Amino acid sequence: MVRAEGTALRTRPGKACVTSIGAATNGDKTATNRKRAEHRNEVRRTIDSQRERLTSMTGTKPAFDYELLLTFAQNRLSAAFVVPLMVAVVSAAALLWIGLPEVLAWAVLMLAVHFRMYLYCRQFLRLPMADVQVRNWTARFISAEFVGGVSWAALFILVPSALDQQNGADIFLFATALIAIAATTMLASTIPTAAVVGTIPVTLTLAAVYIGRGELLFVALAVMAIGAQSFFLILASRLYSATLTMHEYRAEKDLLITELGTAKAMSDESRRRAEEANLAKSRFLATMSHELRTPLNAILGFSEVMKGEVLGPIENESYRDYAANIHESGKHLLDLINEILDLSRIEAGHYELYEEPVNLVALVEECCHLLQLKASGKNIRIVEDYQRDMPRIWADDRAIRQIVLNLVSNAIKFTPSGGQITARAGSTADGAQFLSIRDNGPGIPEEEIPIVLTSFGQGAIAIKNAEQGAGLGLPIVQALVRMHDGAFELKSKLREGTEVIATFPSSRVMEALPPIEEDSGRRNRWLRVG
Repeated sequence: MVRAEGTALRTRPGKACVTSIGAATNGDKTATNRKRAEHRNEVRRTIDSQRERLTSMTGTKPAFDYELLLTFAQNRLSAAFVVPLMVAVVSAAALLWIGLPEVLAWAVLMLAVHFRMYLYCRQFLRLPMADVQVRNWTARFISAEFVGGVSWAALFILVPSALDQQNGADIFLFATALIAIAATTMLASTIPTAAVVGTIPVTLTLAAVYIGRGELLFVALAVMAIGAQSFFLILASRLYSATLTMHEYRAEKDLLITELGTAKAMSDESRRRAEEANLAKSRFLATMSHELRTPLNAILGFSEVMKGEVLGPIENESYRDYAANIHESGKHLLDLINEILDLSRIEAGHYELYEEPVNLVALVEECCHLLQLKASGKNIRIVEDYQRDMPRIWADDRAIRQIVLNLVSNAIKFTPSGGQITARAGSTADGAQFLSIRDNGPGIPEEEIPIVLTSFGQGAIAIKNAEQGAGLGLPIVQALVRMHDGAFELKSKLREGTEVIATFPSSRVMEALPPIEEDSGRRNRWLRVG
């Protein structure tokens, strides 16, 4: 028997070591697989991005090509009334140097080109994105812008005869060119080629007209016109980059929102499945009370009969030890099953509170006395500090008793020989009542506190000391306290000890009612009648 127990003790740490190594190996494999998946996703995204850039007209994603055309069409439609107004103003000013028929012909040409561009944009906006052929529409818009630029340049061919009169025609041409170039570059900035072909005819025609005069002033104006063309094209490129960046950010935002939505949906589905599985497990265990306890009670009963030699003496000493070990193991297994079933009923929502007025101090004191013998066996002293004459609380007597017994038993289990446990019960400033169990044991590391508060969670000290238990005591206590609308708090420091505080709110504290004052006159009347 001694040899068997020694073997069990020797193999237990080895099993724990193998389990820890296996868990560490599984954790490393999970991290490695996660890194590989992230690397594969990154490579796939890079390949897709490069493929899209190669198939795109602008070197960006194909979806951005459509977005740029859409922005161009919207900009042109927004200037549907501005461009005719600008043509009217320029035509009115041109009457000072050009005859009315020429001005009307030029104005009709400009309005016809503008109306054609307007129809293109309206037609483009009506088409679904899937039906848009980006290359064809880009060519249409570029050709329309080129015709518009040529139309603006036609005005400069009509005016040169007035340049010799020194009557301000040169200033008119220069101002008109700047207006045409600025308007075209701003409206066509999302299609850089359209901005270039729409402004180059204006600048080249104006420069040719000025240089053809041969005077230094006109040459300077030609150089200034070319410089203005360059400036506006640079500005258009900046606007194009800003628009493209805006579309990229918006696409990233939409992608992020989509990924977050997908991740949330997957998380909700995983959580729903986990909750359903956990609820099914809890319901299964909650309904297994009779099936699990009945054979265990039989084992306990028969082993107790054998241990006590009720039916006759057992001559073999080893058999008597076996019977005692069977009985102790059965008791331990029954306690463990009771804890599992209690926690399962709580999680499944089948644990009902039978509430009644409970004297918290009397209950804590009674539980400490029940466990005094167990504490004395380990040479542990239990110090009791209670606030007497407190009102009762409205609670489940059995649940509160289980809370106190679990906390005190846990403190006894982890307090070394010669240690001390302090049990306190009192009221808080806001009228609530609390119970506190404090020990001067080894304590719990701060990072392990969340672990010991989870089901089947055990700290490193408990594993190292091979303490019996499944790690269900504190979770059950925490759940029972919350069912009473209370607060559970665990404080611990290494080599200083652990303190567990359960606080029950003031709403559960029963206030003492004042005595009923009897009317002396009414009492005398009742006495006379009697």
